[in-house]
Amino acid sequence: MFNRNDENYVYELVSKNIKKIRKEKGLTQEQLASKMNYSTQFISNIESKNHQTFSLGTLWRLALVLNIDIKELFEENEKDVN
Repeated sequence: MFNRNDENYVYELVSKNIKKIRKEKGLTQEQLASKMNYSTQFISNIESKNHQTFSLGTLWRLALVLNIDIKELFEENEKDVN
């Protein structure tokens, strides 16, 4: 896990939240990719623990497809904060 003072922290946080929310919605990576017109590999890369950049447009589209407020993608829980 990246330190909160590292700019990569936000990517790791958002990636974890995307995966968690996708699973809560009962979607596979393939289903989410299909709904977004993205490749399954792209969704897999976003959810990867490795540093993966993505655009604000991608986050906005994810929020629309997952039917959530975009700020949910940035929510921290206590174990995320270092």
